[in-house]
Amino acid sequence: MIGIMMNLITEELLDAVTAQAKENSRLRMNYNFHATMDAPIHRLLNALEPGTYLPPHRHRDKEETYLVLRGSLLAFFFDEEGKVTEKVRLDPSEGKYGLEIPPCTWHSIIALESGTVIFEIKKGPYQPLLSEDLASWAPAVTDEAGVEAFMMQLSEL
Repeated sequence: MIGIMMNLITEELLDAVTAQAKENSRLRMNYNFHATMDAPIHRLLNALEPGTYLPPHRHRDKEETYLVLRGSLLAFFFDEEGKVTEKVRLDPSEGKYGLEIPPCTWHSIIALESGTVIFEIKKGPYQPLLSEDLASWAPAVTDEAGVEAFMMQLSEL
């Protein structure tokens, strides 16, 4: 019998990726299960710490699925002008485990707890976002004060 290579998701793996996220200046860290960035399906852990900023963006040709393995987050959908059209709290302890984001949907998330880790699935291959797929109505990553104000505004909705 030939052994099958298995990717086991354990508490130790979640802890290791979380530790890397805490040390990273962006306060997040991926752990990829796909072998290359050209893979047709991307499967990854994304450890998110409070304060990490994922600028609102969209993927024109792919849906994304987030499953919260631990912790909690707020997920936001926006219209073309940046108005929040939907907000949902994902928290396994409340029975809200994940969501699928349709193509062409402006979205962002905010981690609510230290140690939050999601399992993310989306179509590959990896392609950097084009400027028109990053929301012009949201602050740039380099605008620290703007990012803080934007995230505070979203959290209060």
